Amino acid sequence: MSSMQMGTQMVKLRGGSKGLVRFFYLDEHKSCIRWRPSRKNEKAKISIDSIREVCEGKQSEIFQRYSEGSFNPNCCFSLYYGEHMESLDLVSSTGEEARTWITGLKYLMAGISDEDSLAKRQRTRDQYPLLQTFTEADKNGDGSLSISEVLQLLHKLNVNLPRQKVKQMFKEADTDDNQGTLGFEEFCSFYKMMSTRRDLYLLMLTYSNLKDHLDTDNLARFLETEQKMTKVTKDHCLEIINKFEPCSENQKQGVLGIDGFTNYMRSPAGDIFKPQHYNVNQDMTQPLCNYFIASSHNTYLMGDQLMSQSRVDMYAWVLQAGCRCVEVDCWDGQDGEPIVHHGYTLTSKILFKDVIETINKYAFVKNDYPVILSIENHCSVPQQKKMAQYLIEILGDKLDLSNIKADESGWLPSPETLKGKILVKGKKLPPNIDENAEEGDVSDEDSADEMEDDCKLMNGDTSANRKQVENMAKKKLDNLMKESKIRDREDPDSFTIAALPPVDTDSEKKKTMKLSRALSDLVKYTRSVGLYDIEAQGKHWQVSSLSETKAHQVMQQKASSFIHFNQQQLSRIYPSSYRVDSSNFNPQPFWNAGCQLVALNYQSEGRVLQLNRAKFYSNGNCGYILKPTCMCEGGFNPTLEDPLPGRMKKQLVLKVISGQQLPKPKDSMLGDRGEIIDPFVEVEIIGLPVDCCKEQTRVVDDNGFNPMWEETLVFTVHMPELALVRFLVWDHDPIGQDFIGQRTIAFNSMMPGYRHVYLEGMEEASVFVHVAVNDITGKWTSLFPNAPFRGRKFLGALKLLGIKGLFHRNPKQASLDSHAAVQHSRKHPFGAHLLRRTASAPTKGQPKIKKGFPEIAIDTKDYSSEGASEEPDSEDKASAATSQKPKSPLHHNGDSLASHQTKGPWDHPDTNGAFHPEKGKGKSPLFAQRRPMSEPLKRASRSQFKFL
Repeated sequence: MSSMQMGTQMVKLRGGSKGLVRFFYLDEHKSCIRWRPSRKNEKAKISIDSIREVCEGKQSEIFQRYSEGSFNPNCCFSLYYGEHMESLDLVSSTGEEARTWITGLKYLMAGISDEDSLAKRQRTRDQYPLLQTFTEADKNGDGSLSISEVLQLLHKLNVNLPRQKVKQMFKEADTDDNQGTLGFEEFCSFYKMMSTRRDLYLLMLTYSNLKDHLDTDNLARFLETEQKMTKVTKDHCLEIINKFEPCSENQKQGVLGIDGFTNYMRSPAGDIFKPQHYNVNQDMTQPLCNYFIASSHNTYLMGDQLMSQSRVDMYAWVLQAGCRCVEVDCWDGQDGEPIVHHGYTLTSKILFKDVIETINKYAFVKNDYPVILSIENHCSVPQQKKMAQYLIEILGDKLDLSNIKADESGWLPSPETLKGKILVKGKKLPPNIDENAEEGDVSDEDSADEMEDDCKLMNGDTSANRKQVENMAKKKLDNLMKESKIRDREDPDSFTIAALPPVDTDSEKKKTMKLSRALSDLVKYTRSVGLYDIEAQGKHWQVSSLSETKAHQVMQQKASSFIHFNQQQLSRIYPSSYRVDSSNFNPQPFWNAGCQLVALNYQSEGRVLQLNRAKFYSNGNCGYILKPTCMCEGGFNPTLEDPLPGRMKKQLVLKVISGQQLPKPKDSMLGDRGEIIDPFVEVEIIGLPVDCCKEQTRVVDDNGFNPMWEETLVFTVHMPELALVRFLVWDHDPIGQDFIGQRTIAFNSMMPGYRHVYLEGMEEASVFVHVAVNDITGKWTSLFPNAPFRGRKFLGALKLLGIKGLFHRNPKQASLDSHAAVQHSRKHPFGAHLLRRTASAPTKGQPKIKKGFPEIAIDTKDYSSEGASEEPDSEDKASAATSQKPKSPLHHNGDSLASHQTKGPWDHPDTNGAFHPEKGKGKSPLFAQRRPMSEPLKRASRSQFKFL
């Protein structure tokens, strides 16, 4: 470790160039690798926690671009990091240096250090985000922060505090003889003053009998009442205290203070995602056709469909991302070697052999469930034989060669039965061909993903000047992208495709191709066939591929028949060939119809892939999701208003309480120097057409660090097994709204109670909510079933008070708050007095100002969590154009529920949603002058608490 911290000079490869010589070192906290020089010092680092794999030698695709003798393999290694498995490819001076780094990194990834204890390592990890914030704020690099640097940091963190208040807090935190700067430990104290959570503090007081800590009995009652945990023991509570309580004195007494309670609630134990769903939790013994299967389209491509690079690394990435069906587009190559690329385009070419070797290596790294190779075969018979040879030699025992007969009508095997197996999906010779024949004719009409003629750049003529073809490609790409915009309406089950020609099956010419017996014999359970009649009874082992256009037509005309078809055999849905920009279609309508293989462009990050990830994360991200029983047997029509009459429905009561450390939009012109955000939260239900809807909170002005919304949203869901819940955070602006972040979760993966929703791709940004799910029988609907926000203002009469409801509950609320009945009541509701200072009330001395905005069309682009500067999916671009105009979010105007209550000393806004109590002599630092409960708390002076 010490040699890694001292640093090593290595070559950083960049593809086609010679590489850059950089100095690499492990930082002092052993939490990240850094290098210099770099024009972007803040970005010249990779955290240890983000590293997924360390590979020795020249294994990455970048190394393959260099000639054979360019580097000594013993000096080469690669780091794969981040969600998209990016690679950092390095060449050291000696093999010994490379070995030192490889070994050290693997130790760090395993949580082991040759010097530090595991506990110290964990503390370092816990402090890393704060240390990172401190380092980035230290502009002059002197190891301390001046008042000006702190003010800049607060603006970056979206904290709006008076300058005098900041100076006062700065002075309190500066304990080293008032040097006028804050070291890291002092900065931690300053940050704690600023970030103490008032919502969590009030929640703790509710269960602690107004004490500043929770004992084991209090904690057990909270876990059972609110978090719906069962059989909580005292030992379990002590484990929580010992793990999350930072104060050693509290640990000895067996109590959990506000810091420990905050740590616990912000840990994975307080996350909204059900921990059991990180692992496989569904029945995996049913036939393949009873599962949704994560599928990729044109897996080899890194970008658009016309000119982008093809890379074998893409197969490694998608397989490790949970994909279980990958596409291999095969064409004749030089020297008798089949190649993979997108035909009739300028996409680069890779060897079929390299693709199969990569699949063999990464197919079962993350899980053992079967992988389907969707072979698009455009090769001559000799090269087809070469393909079969490589599949057999490279895959070996992994290749499934189960012996089934062509006329067999038994069900498909299960994912459990096929564990560790790779299935070949492709064409198969018909049974009437002589068994001794080495080849035969098969239909080529049903070739999936056949490119339209007006999308092709070349018709087999490679002699044309490449520059001319590239120029033509750029023009064609621009034109096709304009003509093929696909717009998604508010109803996600219905969409239109502009500039697409109608499907005319009668005009299609009969086409055939030669198929090698050797390749045909490798196809067992997944035979590619055309779909001519959706109502015809097919074989279980037949797979029909449909473009999104054809599949949509089938759904519109024969939805019930499509469901029945998918109960018997597999269907694969792929993007229209007019999506030359590699955009994605909305997969939900096809999931609603039971389509198993909905193939998406994994290289195009955005809303659709976020939905896809949420779908498959609910079963350990193993690539298989069991369909609801009603979709596997019996009649079911997803397009009906009541698709399952008499079935129990679910009511989701979602309290959006607060936000934490919400950043500025990534595409902000001024970056961190931009204005402080005005956030609001939108919650969307995506599932059956009858369930699809969205609602939103009001806007909180000038606070992205800890805004308070305290709003309740109510949804009715007919089929929760198909539903996804999508949380989006937006920055409101009078002329539009900017995307900040999102998190999408399967409905059945949500945990009940008080939970944090961490925005995808962001370590600290979160939304704090309360989740309650109630059963609804018969045709009963809520007062405002999935109503628009403006219609819900009346719900204030029902006392949907957000966190205020913690202290004003009665049994009449049980229908909307599942935990209200067990919440004990008090004669003097303490929380009502503390909670008056919220972001929803006017500042003291200021009149209420009614702000209003006209109903205007707002751009609701949902950008990728990887960067809001990216172009959104075509589906998202479409929603603003063809959908109903979205409601402009109700701007916060001070007209809140708190204003209807008895006035108290704190009926003024706490624009930051946080406070830090003064320390009293000999008293608890968080509850300085605790009075007997019989004394009216409303007489407490404001000096007892300092609210930020």
